[in-house]
Formats: sequence, C-alpha cells, structure tokens
Amino acid sequence: MKQHELTIVGERINPGFKSSNALFENEDIPGIQELARKQADAGASYLNINIGNRAVDDAQFMREVIRAIQAAVDIPLSFDFPRLDVQEICLTTYDPEKAKGHKPIINSVAESRIDMLDALKIQPARIMVMASERVEDGQMVANTLPVEVHAVASRMATMLRSKHGLANDDIIIDVSISTFAADNRGLTKMALGGIELIGCDPELDGIHVMGGLSNVGLMLPKKEYAGVKLQNAIERSFLMLAMPLGFDTALATPWQDHSPLPEDHPVLVAFKDLIELQGVDFLRGLRAFLRT
Repeated sequence: MKQHELTIVGERINPGFKSSNALFENEDIPGIQELARKQADAGASYLNINIGNRAVDDAQFMREVIRAIQAAVDIPLSFDFPRLDVQEICLTTYDPEKAKGHKPIINSVAESRIDMLDALKIQPARIMVMASERVEDGQMVANTLPVEVHAVASRMATMLRSKHGLANDDIIIDVSISTFAADNRGLTKMALGGIELIGCDPELDGIHVMGGLSNVGLMLPKKEYAGVKLQNAIERSFLMLAMPLGFDTALATPWQDHSPLPEDHPVLVAFKDLIELQGVDFLRGLRAFLRT
C-alpha cells in the first residue's frame, strides 16, 4: 500500500481557538488575513474556514471574511459548515481564480445531510464525507466498527461518482479521529481499521482519507516525554500508524511538527499498546502511563 505525503488543511480559522474567536468578535479582518498567511507560509495546502454561528446570522461578514482571506493567500479554502444555506453563501463568494484554479472543499457531507450536495450546482467542489456515522432505519447512527466506516465511504463514493460526476480525487473521507484521553470504546482503533479497509478497496483507489488530527491529543496533561510534548507526540504516533494505511490529509495546525517519532519513543510504544484496550483496561493503562 503506497504511503502518500501528508496534506495539511489549516485549522486555525475557527472560533474553537480563543485567539481566533477574538478576531471574529472584533471583526479584525487584517488579523484574520495574517492568520491565513501564517498557515499558508507554514505549509497548509488548504485553509479550513469556520466562523461559528455568525456564518448563519451575518452573511455579509461571512462574505467579507472569504474575500479578505482570498486577497491574502492563493491557496484554496474548505468551508466547514454542515448547512446548505451557509455553503451557498461561501460558494457564491469563493473565486477559484484567486486560488490558482483550485476547487474549494465542502466540509462536510454525511448520509444524514445529502441535501448539502445541492451546493455543487453553484460551482465544482471537492466533497468531504463524514464516515463516522450512517443512516439506519431513518436515524443517524454512530459507527463503531471499521466495516461500518468502510461501508459509508463506499456508498457515498459510489453516489458521488454516479450522480454527481465526481472523480475519486475530489472525494475526501473523514474517519473522525477521537480524543485519545477518553477513548475507552476503541474508536481510535476503529478509525485505523476503517482507513485500512478504504485503502485496500480498489473501487476507492485515489480517494483521500483525513481526520481532525488535533482531536487525538485533547484533554491530555501538559507533559513531555523524551523531549516531545505529549499532545504532539500522540498526534505523530497516530500519523505513523495511519499514513501507511492510506491516511493522507489532516485538519491540523500547520506549524506543528508532524514528522515520525523514533520507533522506541515512549509515547509511540504506549500508544500502540493502549489502542488495543477498551473500557476500564484502557483507562487504567492510560493512567498508569501518565504517571510515568
């Protein structure tokens, strides 16, 4: 299985970051532009754009943010809003000529919100698919098994190709990376298993697989192991296991170190052991490791 280089979708234009939220609250357009440039200069290939509820309530500001970012950088944008009306605002504002002709990303479509694909009538786009959930008997159900993740990826890719004419290269499967500190249900291992099944499926050859990399290190203490901050070490550990399976795109902070750890790094060794555990065994094992 071929391992690809990692594509970074810059995550910082998001109200989940306090400094970014302050930019939105103060309508600091130059500050937003500087944050866009910082991510692009650090190697981001796309910028994820999420201004929170204001995207729903203030279309003018949403348009102003998009135009300002496109005036500052020439990389394409990913619009992170699970609503068709907001995607319509974004796509009618986005100018591909200012991104060297590159399509934007619609983030994200799920089986429970297929209507968002109507946004493709506005202009061509790449589609990010949430594979962590499925529709069953008319209800949204969270996936817990790798085969369920693969099944959603397969169904959605087939539909996007046949009904909307998308190539596999324009489909991005989000396997949803869980917060490792609270992963007593084995969802990290589920994501890795789903990535492997997608990567081995010839019908999905050329499709991209991604996840929110920062999620995996949330809630962990501010410690260092062998000279590496714990959160960063956990992110890099995940990448070392996921990328050989076909994971090639990460929603992440581009100036973080995403290089491989030494094979004997204590966090990588512990990560490999802990993802095999669930329930109380996982929680006990994690606590024991954090005491070291």
